[in-house]
Amino acid sequence: MRGLVFLLALAGAGCGYHAGPQGSLLPTTIHTIAIPQFRNNTVQYKISSYMSEAITREFVSRTRYAVVADPAQADATLYGTIINYFSNATVSDPTTGRGTGAQITVQIQIRLVDKNGKVIFQRPNFQFLDRYEIALSPGQYIDESQATLSRLSRDVARSVVSAVLENF
Repeated sequence: MRGLVFLLALAGAGCGYHAGPQGSLLPTTIHTIAIPQFRNNTVQYKISSYMSEAITREFVSRTRYAVVADPAQADATLYGTIINYFSNATVSDPTTGRGTGAQITVQIQIRLVDKNGKVIFQRPNFQFLDRYEIALSPGQYIDESQATLSRLSRDVARSVVSAVLENF
């Protein structure tokens, strides 16, 4: 009988395993977040749109925060700047010397500021990269850089939202 009571008590105590943070480490006064169009300090077309839109979608789908367009209507505003964009060949065809693989590297700055101007979260240098293939034959060439930027922006969004929520 004592053994049964002990086992029941042990089972009720749980195993001690807990999943990672489920909530947000942002102040409880924040209910709405504005995400204006990111600034683009590069020459890459549409990159700021890709990043802003992906981060907005990620906040809407993963959090309880309302996302608004106007910073004056928000409890906090997430500002972003694309500071660098690099694209370079990573793999070359040994016969022709032409690139067959490329890598895109994007560096962004993120800053979450409350309506009083206090910086809640800041990351001055977030760096992300993605790779894509380049066809050897000019007749088969399809520019994959825009699709890669779209895919990369989703990765950026997941990382940015996680970093903001977990404050690291």
